[in-house]
Amino acid sequence: MSATQLAALARTTEPQTMLRRFLALDAVVTGANGVAYLVASGPLGDFLGVTSGLLLVLGVFLTAYAAAVGLLAARQRPPALPVRAVIETNLAWTVLSFLALALWLTPSTAGAVWTVLQALTVAGFAALQHLALRGRQGSSD
Repeated sequence: MSATQLAALARTTEPQTMLRRFLALDAVVTGANGVAYLVASGPLGDFLGVTSGLLLVLGVFLTAYAAAVGLLAARQRPPALPVRAVIETNLAWTVLSFLALALWLTPSTAGAVWTVLQALTVAGFAALQHLALRGRQGSSD
């Protein structure tokens, strides 16, 4: 992805703002997913073909993770080390999603599609955050 494409996605050419926006987007999407798992674990579990208990555990994790990422996004200049931890956690989530789908889970068709889509979305967040962090470091660190 070119710097121009990245800037267009973030609607800014300022690397610091770009990074904060991609972190904030991650926090909002992840938080919404976590809250949905918490408040509708039964119906979502039925639809996705997974247990409501699994969704509750994931909901707690995702909600807490989203809050932490949101706090990081709210910082004027998010420190590089925690940003790298977010990127690595997102990559780990992506890999674990595909492993769970291949080895442990037997979801419904909707659940399999959802697992792949959310894994690709999280991988996209990791890529955007990595590129924005790299751009920030190239411009001022």
